[in-house]
Amino acid sequence: MNLLILPAAAFEPVISQEKTCHSNGAYHASKHTATITDGEQLRHIKMVLGAGVGDTLKIGVLGGKIGTGVIAGLDDDKAVLGDVVLDTAPPDKLGVTLILALPRPKVLRRLVMDMTALGVNHIVLMNSYRTDKSYWGSPLLGRLDEFVLEGLQQGVDTVPPKITLAKRFKPFVQDSLPSIITQSSDKTPAKAVVCHPYADVGFGEMAVQGLPSVVIIGAEGGFIPYEIELLRSVGVQAVGLGKRILRTESAVNAVLGRWLL
Repeated sequence: MNLLILPAAAFEPVISQEKTCHSNGAYHASKHTATITDGEQLRHIKMVLGAGVGDTLKIGVLGGKIGTGVIAGLDDDKAVLGDVVLDTAPPDKLGVTLILALPRPKVLRRLVMDMTALGVNHIVLMNSYRTDKSYWGSPLLGRLDEFVLEGLQQGVDTVPPKITLAKRFKPFVQDSLPSIITQSSDKTPAKAVVCHPYADVGFGEMAVQGLPSVVIIGAEGGFIPYEIELLRSVGVQAVGLGKRILRTESAVNAVLGRWLL
């Protein structure tokens, strides 16, 4: 947890005669406060950071700027911060939409956290032939916002990715994917790829001409031929990730690493 993200409601501006607006548009008010009540965040402050009254914490407002606050009060139920300054914009996103066949619940949390921390703009979790139908009944799907928050706090970001659930493969590919491809990039034509172990072109070879704006990765068993052909029919190019067959989480991190180098 490299950043404590708070909802806008946690911040309480107090009227002060010493309120100034900096050149970058950030406000600094000596009596501006924020209150932290989340149990995990409080435990992190006390047990991991070992912070107390007078110490400075790195904080951010969900969907907004990043800054600092000084602990003015700390007890079992809350931490009150004073001298709050929010003056730093969150980092830019990677500029990529990642479409992922719904993975095993066991790895869903980690994948959503990692994709969020790395800066993916839009995450789509979709159905596929090799996606176990029981995955859609997992209670973890109701905790996606929690996993996103963990990823944001890890990656020192405040802007959550858009998340879409697509429970029907064919309607999603035919009706929704073309517009996602078009809207995900300002380049013409936009480039979308599906990672496929039997593709003739490698991801690295394709990337020489520019990184794609949409990346599609299948379930553990990959996509069946019908699904690959349907994706190709809407302009998606199949690319390989080398000779090794990777787990979903390894493939996701290997691909996204291209944007970070």
